[in-house]
Amino acid sequence: MQTIDKNTKKRLTIILSVVCAVLQLSLTPNISFFGGRANFMLILSALLAQLVGGTYGTVAGFLCGLFFDFCSTSPLGLMALLLTISSYVLGMEVRNKLNDDPRISITQFATVAAAVSTAYALALVMVEGAGFIEALFVRALPTAIFTVICYLPFVTILSRNRGGFTLSSNRSGGRSNKLH
Repeated sequence: MQTIDKNTKKRLTIILSVVCAVLQLSLTPNISFFGGRANFMLILSALLAQLVGGTYGTVAGFLCGLFFDFCSTSPLGLMALLLTISSYVLGMEVRNKLNDDPRISITQFATVAAAVSTAYALALVMVEGAGFIEALFVRALPTAIFTVICYLPFVTILSRNRGGFTLSSNRSGGRSNKLH
């Protein structure tokens, strides 16, 4: 089981939070994909849940959801609830899932992104009275696809299997330099 030390966890959380917050505030309102917009707070909450998991990932999901709710015109607390649940589900194993095969992490994230986007669109149908088909195919589906596309560079960088960022504080990538 891969664990990360507290300093690496803090540093990684701060870096990912700043990057995703800047992208959420600057790119999301300006770039759309067939009517859907990327949800970088979903990406951040999923990454922290997959990297650390447990209570840390769940609380991170809640805070990401609140950030999303405060920066959008949606009902306050809706995305916070959805991201808390998704982070809990993704982080149940309390281990670094990104060190495994990244395809598993991407598949899990794609499922969660589709579920969160669909639940969010359906909740907005009930609140705003938009059309059901429009909410699913014009809002939820493009949002989920675009969010998964935006998730891929983060997984590529953070995945140990791809030679990117490692979570070990050891400079050699977690391997000992001693000859056995």
